Amino acid sequence: MAILPPPPSVSKNPFSSSALTPSRTSTIFDSKVKSREIEHSHLSLFTGFYMSSGLKLKAARKSVGLTKELKTDKMETKVGTANECDLFDEMKHRFLSFKHQKYMEDFEHYQNLANGQAPKFMVIACADSRVCPSNILGFQPGEAFVVRNVANMVPPCETGPSETNAALEFAVNSIKVENILVIGHSCCGGIRALMSMQDEEDSSFIRSWVLVGKNARLNTKAAASNLNFDHQCRHCEKESVNCSLKNLLTYPWIKEKVIKGILSLHGGYYNFVDCTFEKWTLDYEGSHWEESDKFAVKNRSFWS
Repeated sequence: MAILPPPPSVSKNPFSSSALTPSRTSTIFDSKVKSREIEHSHLSLFTGFYMSSGLKLKAARKSVGLTKELKTDKMETKVGTANECDLFDEMKHRFLSFKHQKYMEDFEHYQNLANGQAPKFMVIACADSRVCPSNILGFQPGEAFVVRNVANMVPPCETGPSETNAALEFAVNSIKVENILVIGHSCCGGIRALMSMQDEEDSSFIRSWVLVGKNARLNTKAAASNLNFDHQCRHCEKESVNCSLKNLLTYPWIKEKVIKGILSLHGGYYNFVDCTFEKWTLDYEGSHWEESDKFAVKNRSFWS
């Protein structure tokens, strides 16, 4: 049997069922595609609207939160500004009281100070807010050249420049003070940090500075190891003053003046718990420097 070829009206297009309906099928197919595109577009618009609405809601919530934060910040700023104004108003009142009650009443003295200073004392005290040498010992303007640092320490000459030895150089060589008074005090945070240090601790500004008093720490551990930590700290508060007095003698121009008797070195200890003050003076001539690094003291007194 002969095989007949396919009729010429049958299309090979998979989307066409016959040659008589290609345009209709194509139109229907296009309509379906367009319909799907429209549905997709509607879905996209709906989804976009929903998402944008959600974002707007979130944005609105964030805006409310941000507004509250801004209002809170403004309130805190206003409170901070008000407190600052109160503090400086009080400071202004104190300054004007000083001006009218002291400066104007002793105008000639303050005019003389404007021309130069010649204090008899240089005082090295702690930066602790509870320890003000002028308030405690009654120094008036022009009577004491004061330096304050953490734990009232004097570094040895070989450690290099610092604000303390720069002040020493100026006070001793330029304005020629006759006395250097190093004042320690009770409940000293710097000494407590010194006594609490562990060898494995990382370096810090405080650690690096209070290490100036490492000899005082060693002496305290040797002499007061049987005491509790608080008593060891109190012992070290006084011992660190003596170590600072010895460190003063490492400066050649200080040692030279001490030997000549034109400069005296003094230690002091202020206990603000019971408001007492101890004072002593380094006795250079009475000390046996060749035999020991310890020194003798004289004129020790206790004020209570």
